[in-house]
Amino acid sequence: MTDHTLKKNPASIPHSIWPADELKRAEQEAADSLGITLYELMQRAGQAAFTVAREHYPGAQHWLILCGHGNNGGDGYVVARLAAAAGIEVTLLAQESDKPLPEEAHAAREAWLDAGGAIHAPTLAWPEGVELIIDGLLGTGLTDAPREHIAALIEHANQHPAPVLALDIPSGLLAQTGATPGAVINAAHTLTFIALKPGLLTGKARDVVGQLHHHALGLESWLAGQETHITRFDATQLADWLPPRRPTSHKGDNGRLVIVGGDHGTAGAIRMTGEAALRTGAGLVRVLTRSENIGPIITARPELMVHELTAQSLDESLEWADVVVVGPGLGQQAWGKDALRKIENFRKPMLWDADALNLLAINPDKRHNRILTPHPGEAARLLNCSVAEIESDRLLSARRLVKRYGGVVVLKGAGTVIACENGETGIIDAGNAGMGSGGMGDVLSGIIGALAGQKFSLYDAACAGCVAHGAAADRLAARYGTRGMLATDLFSTLRRVVNPDVIDVNHD
Repeated sequence: MTDHTLKKNPASIPHSIWPADELKRAEQEAADSLGITLYELMQRAGQAAFTVAREHYPGAQHWLILCGHGNNGGDGYVVARLAAAAGIEVTLLAQESDKPLPEEAHAAREAWLDAGGAIHAPTLAWPEGVELIIDGLLGTGLTDAPREHIAALIEHANQHPAPVLALDIPSGLLAQTGATPGAVINAAHTLTFIALKPGLLTGKARDVVGQLHHHALGLESWLAGQETHITRFDATQLADWLPPRRPTSHKGDNGRLVIVGGDHGTAGAIRMTGEAALRTGAGLVRVLTRSENIGPIITARPELMVHELTAQSLDESLEWADVVVVGPGLGQQAWGKDALRKIENFRKPMLWDADALNLLAINPDKRHNRILTPHPGEAARLLNCSVAEIESDRLLSARRLVKRYGGVVVLKGAGTVIACENGETGIIDAGNAGMGSGGMGDVLSGIIGALAGQKFSLYDAACAGCVAHGAAADRLAARYGTRGMLATDLFSTLRRVVNPDVIDVNHD
């Protein structure tokens, strides 16, 4: 059986993402422009959720529905009424509050009661035989840890054997950031309404969202006319980025890439970066490294041009190169520092990774022709804060890095975030837990560097490179699983991924 984390989001999921705090305004604006009431939207949300539940759990005849004291709970009341009308046994637990329910949620609650439904206190002992749980406790407005009484319900649902369908977002997951400051529903399926929220795709999202579904509630025409600055990128877009090459193209058209690094004991890092660049279609790749690494690297991959890193070879290579990648295995001693000092004034596209980032944190500067590819630990050093602070708001962290260092930033992790100076932000919807092994970042640097050499903009090279990296890993994981995946294993599937026009005869 395939690990649930390998399930790819279906093609129906949109590529535009809305900041969570804009959605309330957008919902009202869209409804007004189309002449739809918010209560009608709630009816549509409930119907969509009921349909997903029936599709995936057709045999479930007893549903437990958890309703919070907001419009998320209102959606739950609609689901309850539809389920009861279909002959399903429904047990509904609702949070009580001194504050009145929002108007639409109140109407949905009354409709449930008018249909003969019962509302139980959240302290009710859960009945035997519950086969499906509907989570309508907390919606997208949550900005902190759930309160104790709701946290207890969340923990109870997580310990129960029945699967959970979350309405809009798993309760406890923050819609803007993907952070989980307290208890959070571990959903088997999440149906999100109107638009995607960033927190469904980054941070802790993959641990708790399960399979993500989307329903625009009939607002598609309005949404299509809106502009957003956050985009979901996935493998379906590779064909747009990577069309077939012209028959007359030659190596000179495909980029001259110089890769600098591989101090004592780290030849592997620089070799992986070099081969990844070749497998991504770089025309010529020159590696500058320690003299003792030359023989092993050429033996392993003779298509790489490998030279000892000296002041002269670096000067000549910078003159020759279209793109420079620096950092894999660079170290933080004088050898690496001296090279970085020369490279920092390179005027063409460059990518800094690994020790180049650690050295940059010591001597910060701002460059507009540079891609930075930090993992959360490196990002924390670059911003002089904790890893927890980076992970608590990954989008904000990526934007802070761009503001301080310029260029394009790739904040790696589950749901990699890419930010650039014009305000565009991407979230990568590809990759899996098998990528948590040494050398994966070195491979990514080579992929992005190769694409930059093939005339991609810095932002497009970063986005397309991260998708290709993740998609190559996803192909491997689907075939072999996630444990034991090596960075060099990606070379076999990477070549296939960067040629999306090729038809899969063997369905690999």
